Amino acid sequence: MRLPDEFETPFEINIVPMIDVIFSILAFFIISTLFLTRSEGLPVNLPSAQTTEVKQSVQVNLTIEQNGDMFLNRKPIKLDELKGAVSALVKPNSDSLVIINADEKVEHGQVVKVMDRLRQVPGAKFAIAATKEE
Repeated sequence: MRLPDEFETPFEINIVPMIDVIFSILAFFIISTLFLTRSEGLPVNLPSAQTTEVKQSVQVNLTIEQNGDMFLNRKPIKLDELKGAVSALVKPNSDSLVIINADEKVEHGQVVKVMDRLRQVPGAKFAIAATKEE
């Protein structure tokens, strides 16, 4: 039984806090995407020219696992197929880089064989990946 002096207040959904949360999340995503751009140099106003061209560089990853299995861009490959596969990815006279990710347990001779095959590919430069000692 209800007493006559009690008021029944209608229920309300207050959307103002929900709007605040949505705008906060939106602001977070907008600000965080500004830091996703990769700047290679200091910010300057570049001049314009009619003969500009985009220079594309190719980065190829070659992984050699401890047991000797090799992967070119995460796809399995054999040593005999390496030169042809890298030649297909790398164009001559380009800034192409093949990064060799060899496990520390891989024999030195196998890494030298891989490096020898990569030297035969015109336009391919290679680097050996390592972690920084502390």
